[in-house]
Amino acid sequence: MTTENTDIGLEDFATSVPAPDASATPAPGTAPDGKDVDDAQKEAVYDIPVKITAVIGTATMPVNQLLRLGRGAVVELDRKLGEAVDIYANNRLIARGEVVVVDDNHIGVTMTEILSSSATNNG
Repeated sequence: MTTENTDIGLEDFATSVPAPDASATPAPGTAPDGKDVDDAQKEAVYDIPVKITAVIGTATMPVNQLLRLGRGAVVELDRKLGEAVDIYANNRLIARGEVVVVDDNHIGVTMTEILSSSATNNG
């Protein structure tokens, strides 16, 4: 291997890189940092953003009625007062809950029922 600042050929690279230490090689089923592969895969998804939507109700109306809505108009929803709110994660129904007041000027939703994956696929 030369000490000049030139392109390194494959032969130079092969001789310049030390052989990996057998004791440093992770065991099968573990990630390079020593964690279990399953744990490493789970941690990989922890930072993925998920859009949470709470639906208090829906309404269907013709466009001409929608265009006539003005300030102060009331749109009747398909839910009754006190009925559960649907909670979606990335447009998939995952739970139901109730509206709660947070810090006197914000609203939130508390989950009262977490739906199983089979129930969310049918709904």
